[in-house]
Amino acid sequence: MMMLGRGPDARDNQTRQIRDAVSNVEKHFGELCQIFAAYVRKTARLRDKADLLVNEIYAYAATETPNLRVGLKNFADEFAKLQDYRQAEVERLEAKVVEPLKSYGTIVKLKRDDLKATLTAKNREAKQLSQLEKTRQRNPSDRHIISQAESELQRASMDATRTSRQLEETIDNFEKQKIKDIKDIFSEFVTIEMLFHGKALEIYTAAYQSIQNIDENEDLEVFRSSLHPPDYQSRLDIVRANSKSPLQRNSSLKFSSGMVQN
Repeated sequence: MMMLGRGPDARDNQTRQIRDAVSNVEKHFGELCQIFAAYVRKTARLRDKADLLVNEIYAYAATETPNLRVGLKNFADEFAKLQDYRQAEVERLEAKVVEPLKSYGTIVKLKRDDLKATLTAKNREAKQLSQLEKTRQRNPSDRHIISQAESELQRASMDATRTSRQLEETIDNFEKQKIKDIKDIFSEFVTIEMLFHGKALEIYTAAYQSIQNIDENEDLEVFRSSLHPPDYQSRLDIVRANSKSPLQRNSSLKFSSGMVQN
């Protein structure tokens, strides 16, 4: 823990250092908070767009041939599952990264209040010191008035020392907590992202396999069959029968009659 000097000059110097440290945290934590919050909003918007994509894939799959329909549906199922994990990622980032950074707005305000109290006590001490010097100059032989001024200065100095010590303790705790919070916040960020991307790799692998499992040839045969009406084959048989010679037709009839008799 740093030791604040007891003299006014030393207190002034260290108070400036503390004020600069608090201002530095206020500036950079504020920037980090805004950027991380924007990162989370972008991730949430990506989740929303992915949901639209899932719905469109489902709608398209319903119009397609059997294998392609199943493959696309399975792909959409996996992609929808990924968005559930993305939603969890958004919520965790908000709770574990953005909110702790946001809380430093209140923390910094409290530290500034502590600084203000210290500066007020320091200014009171300086004022009493000035008052004592004037009293000595105006009434050098009046020990009663000088003694009063000295007592006022002593009380002001003790108050300034007390508030300086309190500031020393609170700023030491502030610095300790700041370092711990930075470690925790960035560790949480990396952990949340690793968990999401680990799941994403697993789900994307399954989605890829869903597409690869589509039987192109079978669906192509289904498509070709759909080009002909259901009664096309029966009409084709009639045309073929009518195109045979009378002898071929008689032979076919005799063969058919023999099969019936048998």
